[in-house]
Amino acid sequence: MYEYDVYISYDRESETVSPWVRHHFHPRLRELLDDNLVDKVRVFFDQDVGGGTKFPEALYRALHRTKVLVAVCSPKYFYNEWCLAEWHSMAGREEHMGLHDTGLIFPVIYSDSYSFPDSVLRRNPVDLRDWNEPRPHYQDSPAYFDFRKQVGRLAEDMVRVVLEPPPWQRDWPILRPVPGVLPTMRLPGRGAWPVR
Repeated sequence: MYEYDVYISYDRESETVSPWVRHHFHPRLRELLDDNLVDKVRVFFDQDVGGGTKFPEALYRALHRTKVLVAVCSPKYFYNEWCLAEWHSMAGREEHMGLHDTGLIFPVIYSDSYSFPDSVLRRNPVDLRDWNEPRPHYQDSPAYFDFRKQVGRLAEDMVRVVLEPPPWQRDWPILRPVPGVLPTMRLPGRGAWPVR
């Protein structure tokens, strides 16, 4: 049975992505999605997990019982063990259910990367690079209004899947692919630049 409407997947080790999700993205997505639903929205955000909880098990249980995955994509996202497990598990569910047109993964781009898999771009990600300021006081800036509008559009896009998810199945697998080695990327007009 479903316990969550949305699971936020992001690079928890990043010094910029993690505070941005905590201070800006998670609260705005939760409030704007809640504004579009009759029932109170249930968002799984790992920083809400209580002390003493077995962390990996809590993540996998929540993922297994969530309708939609929102992936905050950054250069290291697809080389992170947890992020890969979250993405591939939800993509595996889509494949298992034969969902070709209706996706369960809603990617947002926090920062650009030339190493994103094609599967990200095929999902029509929401580009939030213009608003990726992690500091809490950013919400007092004029640009925050546009950020809120973009997150509102994402929330509106998610409503249909949240209201009509595929029937929950106990046997949905949790996949744990092994991360690859971070590539050396070549930026336009520059030499090789190692990504770490």
